This record gives sequence, structure tokens and C-alpha cells, in this order.
Amino acid sequence: MPLVDRFGRPLTNLRISLTEECNYNCFFCHREGQINAKKREMTPEEIEHIVRIASSLGIKKVKLTGGEPTVRRDIVEIVERIKPYTTDLSMTTNGSVMNRLAEPLKEAGLNRVNISFHSLNRKRYKQITGVDLLDRAIKGIEKASKFFHPVKLNMTIMRGLNEDEIWDMIEFAAKNKVVLQLIELEAPRELEGTEFFKTFFYPLKPVEEELEKRAVQIKERKLHRRRKYFIPTKYGIVEVEVVRSMHNTVFCANCTRLRITADGHIKTCIYRNDNLIDLLEPLRKGASDDELIELFKKSVIIREPYWK
Repeated sequence: MPLVDRFGRPLTNLRISLTEECNYNCFFCHREGQINAKKREMTPEEIEHIVRIASSLGIKKVKLTGGEPTVRRDIVEIVERIKPYTTDLSMTTNGSVMNRLAEPLKEAGLNRVNISFHSLNRKRYKQITGVDLLDRAIKGIEKASKFFHPVKLNMTIMRGLNEDEIWDMIEFAAKNKVVLQLIELEAPRELEGTEFFKTFFYPLKPVEEELEKRAVQIKERKLHRRRKYFIPTKYGIVEVEVVRSMHNTVFCANCTRLRITADGHIKTCIYRNDNLIDLLEPLRKGASDDELIELFKKSVIIREPYWK
């Protein structure tokens, strides 16, 4: 049986940041809400140990994130090590090296990938990411789609930057037989009302209303009440999801994930850094599995919805 927090939410998912390093410099990146003051990273053995403990507690769905997880030269080893303890192993990446890594990652046991991809325009892509790697990212998407199903493209919509590319991106996703996730710009409470947020936030409700008109089928993901729209294009039907996280009490009420920061802390919520639990230091000091299990249980006790 999985662990269940005080709000009746079972814990089944673990989101592990492998590094804070990235070969991109996306100006809006929330870096998984982490601040790695100690600048330490977990080894593949330590990551395996943590995933094994989590798996024993019923947490068997794992997503690898960063930073950019593929900047780690041992990424394939990490996947190989933790795969036996998971029922679903996925990764979020910018796709810049997936042309080279898709096949070895698949062979190592990776099930799915999410690729952050915010523009089809070279100038805009560089403006958003800080790098001129659009062609490499597209090749990575094309290669990943041959080895993983589904591949999801994560497109964060920003006013004045890429909101006019939504329908072009839908066609691109259809052409490459991948799922498109349209994501509203995320921000914790303290950033609401700031010039940054007012400048770049683009509401997706009107887009969702248009998707509803065009869809030949609509499904709803039970967990977060998120809708999937199946949109006809010249390349066939494509699946489009809309992720609207702001003030999403439904999302929080159904959240099933814990996070592990790049420096080995259990993090109960992307927006909170005031209740981190250090897992790596006890592990390095020889803590028993039972002691590590108690740290996981402690994190579940203090866990609460951000949007209530």
C-alpha cells in the first residue's frame, strides 16, 4: 500500500532532479523550485538507493529532471540502475542530445520522455532558451519519437513570444506523432502581480475553448481533471493537453508526487523550500534503510496542498 498524507493523497510518484546544471538558459525556468546552496550532487549509487527505498513504500513512478538531466555523463547508468524499482520511468529534457541518447536510454529502460520545446522560430527559440540549438532539438524530437511512446512536447506559452505559434506547433506535433502540452506560465504566490508575470503570462482558457470547438474527441485525465483534445490536422489526429496550474486547487488536491532535489533533499512541493528534509547526508553517514524510510514518512506527514 502506498503512503497517504493527511489530506488523503496517496504518494505514488517521485520526481528526481539529477542536476541543476543545464546547457540552456531559459529565462523563465523555475528550476524545479530548488536552491542548491551546498552544490552537491547524488551519485548513481545514491540515486539507486533512494529509488529503492521509495519503491519499497509504493512509490514506483519516477521522473528524472534537472536542470537538464542529459548533461550528466552517467545518465544512462542512472536509468539502468533505477529501472528495476519502477513501473514507469520517464524524463524531462530539452531534447538537444536526444538524437544521440534516445536509443541507449531506451535500451537502459527509460519508458517515456517529455521534451521542452517552446518555438519553431529560430530567433525566438534562441531568445527563450539562450542557445541557437533549434535544429538539434528538432532532430532530437524526431529521433525520440522512434523509440518512445508517448513523446510529449512541453510548450510554455508566453505573451509576446510564442502565443501566435500554438496552431503551428499543433501541426508540428501531428507531423511527428507526438503529444503536445500547452503550459501556462507558472509562478508561486509571491510572483503574482510582478512585472515579469504581467508581461509574459498568457491565459490559456480561450485557447482551450477553441480546442473544444475543433476537437473530434475529448477525454479527461482522472487524476488532475486535465482534458485531452484530439484535434484534426493535415497530418492526422493529434492529442493536445492544456496545463493550467495557477490557483489549481484540483491539481493540488490530487497531487501524488514527492520531489528529490539535486542535492538530495526531499521536497514536498515545487513552491516550498521551508520544509526540506535532508536525505543525502544521512545516507552518506550510513543511515539504515529503516532510518531513511522514517525520513520519507516524515515528509509525508508535513506535506500539504499549496493551493487550498
